[in-house]
Order: sequence, then C-alpha cells, then structure tokens
Amino acid sequence: MENAASDDWHTTEATNDVQAGGRFSSHMAAKDGSMGFDFSGVYDDVVVNEKLAYTLDDGRHVTVLFEANGDETNVVETFEAESANPPEMQQAGWQAILDRFKEYAEQQ
Repeated sequence: MENAASDDWHTTEATNDVQAGGRFSSHMAAKDGSMGFDFSGVYDDVVVNEKLAYTLDDGRHVTVLFEANGDETNVVETFEAESANPPEMQQAGWQAILDRFKEYAEQQ
C-alpha cells in the first residue's frame, strides 16, 4: 500500500511516533524523480481508535476522526488548506489518499 494520491507517487522514507508530542515525517516523491516534498509535524492529541490531531510543520492543523458504524469505520479528516494551491485541488488529493487507504483496508 502506498501512502500517495496516485500510483505515480510513493513514500520513500517515513518515521512515526504516534503519541501526543510525537513527531511524524514522510518524504513523498514522484516515482520519476521529478519532484518531492516532506510531510511532517507533531501530534497534538491521540485517542486510540478515535482521533488523531496534529500540527504540520508549516503551522496548519489536521484532525482525523474514526467513527464506529457497526462493522464499518467512518474516517473524517479535516485540514487547513495551504495557500499555494486551490482548496478544491487539495481536498481532491487528501480524498484520493483516503480512497486508496479504504481500498487497501478492504483487501485485508
């Protein structure tokens, strides 16, 4: 499973300390080597099976809620958009990553 919005991207390196105050970092890169970026920050709040809240290194906040729904889990992610790209484009990228995770989870 790739932590990317599409098959032409991948995560080349990652660290993850899932606890309040813990850091995470993923280097995301195009598989053709044309571009890449670091996605990193610090966890603000971690509630096992319920919530992840974190602050990205650029100061933006993200919250991920896991809501039990019978035999399923709804994942609701809220993020603060950055200013370089249109919010709709950012939302589509975050949604694509969630869709790929859903596909992966359903195959397990």
